[in-house]
Amino acid sequence: MKRRVANLAVLFAMCTLMSWSGVAAQEPEADSAVQALSVFLDCNGRNCDFDHFRREITWVNWVRDRRDSDVHLLVTTQRTGGGGQHYTLDYLGQGVYAGLEKSLSYISDPDDTDAEVRDGLTQTIALGLVQFVETTALAPRLRVVYQAPEVAVVQREEQDPWNLWVFRLSFDGSLEGEELDNRYSISGGASADRVAEDLKVNFDLHGRYSRREIDFEEEGIEVYEDWDYSANLLTVWSLSDHWSAGGTAGANASTRVNRDLALTAGPAIEYNIFPYHESTRRQLTFRYAIEAAAFWYMERTVEGKWSEVLPRHSLVIGAAVQQPWGEINGSLRGTQYLHDLETHSITAFAELEYRLFRGFNFDIDVQVSRVKDQFYLSAAGIDPEDVYLRRRARETNFRYELGIGFSYRFGSKFANVVNPRMEGRGRFFRR
Repeated sequence: MKRRVANLAVLFAMCTLMSWSGVAAQEPEADSAVQALSVFLDCNGRNCDFDHFRREITWVNWVRDRRDSDVHLLVTTQRTGGGGQHYTLDYLGQGVYAGLEKSLSYISDPDDTDAEVRDGLTQTIALGLVQFVETTALAPRLRVVYQAPEVAVVQREEQDPWNLWVFRLSFDGSLEGEELDNRYSISGGASADRVAEDLKVNFDLHGRYSRREIDFEEEGIEVYEDWDYSANLLTVWSLSDHWSAGGTAGANASTRVNRDLALTAGPAIEYNIFPYHESTRRQLTFRYAIEAAAFWYMERTVEGKWSEVLPRHSLVIGAAVQQPWGEINGSLRGTQYLHDLETHSITAFAELEYRLFRGFNFDIDVQVSRVKDQFYLSAAGIDPEDVYLRRRARETNFRYELGIGFSYRFGSKFANVVNPRMEGRGRFFRR
């Protein structure tokens, strides 16, 4: 018994010494953390690799809450016309740095690998932080290093054989089955884009076809097919930093909405309350369009039509804001057919991510539609199988979707340490 008590005493002493040594080893890091600039990274775009940034930029103190930071680094992205990404980095000073702000840009090449984009973004982040660090006790430890190019840089006009045009192709398919039930689907698309300061042209094609065969044995084999195809063209001229004008044209076919073919075309104009060069941070746009729409139906409609040509107009109000407190995206779209003003649809969409207080984020997305334009419904009605499989649209006066969630993070405010060991559900083992 005495030996067992002695062993327990030795084990307790060893654990105590290990915990003391761990605390002692952490004390210098705490001192360094007090001296270093505290930075909160707010970046949810592609290639925002927080672990990599922390590994490479070790001379600042990364924190988990913006209220604990000296600098709130807000990174927003937009896709470029050539297929790359335009990153806008806004450095927002807080506390003793309040009022000190800086903005940098980084543009990735569409042919860059993720690693190359990540390294370029890391270098840009570090460059912007220097202005803030130069006022701290760590400033004397920073060094400016210039890497000279291997060959002399000669300014010359580049010749683009593609004249800013970018093309994309995609295709995918799936096959699934068992003894009495087989299904497959294929889809594909193509696009051609040309984006310049004065003119933007977007053209895209998309198609999807699916087929399912179910063997009911004595009743025989039932075949279910559905498809949708579409082609869209958008042309936009830049009139000023607030005004744009252009036109749209489109063609589509879909079994779900009883549409053998539909053709639409017409002009549009848009006004942005904020200058377009601020679009990565905030937008408030008003777009008005008027179109002619021609429809050919697969089955006779409830109004007894096989085809018709209808005029319509639409107004779209869109808003997007990304700020230190969170972000908001929303739109309100109304479409009205001019042959009968009662025939219309209105759709409101909103997505909000808001930081209510330290560590607590509230997320909500909602979409509500008033539907008064289902003149395309088949007069023959739909089968129960179509309802179950959602292959054909049903008569309705409204639609809605709602999603609500929240997240709460608490504990240590420091986020400097990177340790990816044993992350079975991390990015290397994602299912």
